[in-house]
Amino acid sequence: MTDQPDQTAFVKETPMVHSAFRKVEEIDWADWVMPGTKFKLLNIDAKSGGFSMMLQVSPGNVAPIHGHLGSVEGIITKGGFGYGADRGRPGDYVYEAGGINHRPDTDYDGMEMFAVAHAPLVGFADDGGIEGIVDAKLMYTLARDAGQADHITPPDHWSDI
Repeated sequence: MTDQPDQTAFVKETPMVHSAFRKVEEIDWADWVMPGTKFKLLNIDAKSGGFSMMLQVSPGNVAPIHGHLGSVEGIITKGGFGYGADRGRPGDYVYEAGGINHRPDTDYDGMEMFAVAHAPLVGFADDGGIEGIVDAKLMYTLARDAGQADHITPPDHWSDI
């Protein structure tokens, strides 16, 4: 027996609205924003514009130059990718800092990874202008349109989608 106070008298547990767990294999792959890529949207952060996903990229794919408004991190689950001689393979953790612009490319066997984007991504046009912004709202819309967003509740202020 301890003389510790009962913490539940002061701090109440928050009831869960949805299960905290999701079987990723029950989410189908959907086409993503560039050729040769597919994604499974796991969740969104409407406040930061970030999102979590599984990403699948075809073999030998070179991403167009894009930037990160916040960091992106993940774990490679299949295949590999990298930047020149700096390569990652299954089980490797990757961290891409916010503020960088780069062009990663996949290995001979393509790549699959779990990734968290802490803020939107920015795609650049050939002339350096902004071609597109990939944020939580776009990701939700893509997943919803593919019939793969039933597990995510969009915020009320996204009434235009």
